[in-house]
Amino acid sequence: MGRRQIVLDTETTGLKPEDGNRIVEIGCVELIDKVETGVTYQVYLNPDRESEPGAFMVHGLTTEFLKDKPRFAEVADEFLKFIEEKKSSCNV
Repeated sequence: MGRRQIVLDTETTGLKPEDGNRIVEIGCVELIDKVETGVTYQVYLNPDRESEPGAFMVHGLTTEFLKDKPRFAEVADEFLKFIEEKKSSCNV
């Protein structure tokens, strides 16, 4: 198998973690030798706080939409398994 890369994108409640901002969405795409494999990972997260107005304008994810989503701690192991996976057989 060729070289595996993960392209990662996140959306957050704002830009400053020191202000309590958190991740509200994680999206990943797997590449092998810089070619998409079709293997992806995506999850919305409950940040337990409102998004700052500027962040909301970017992602449009409402507090109401996110309130029943898992918290990061609930998906951390699943996320780490995806990014550590050695073969293109994991569709999450």
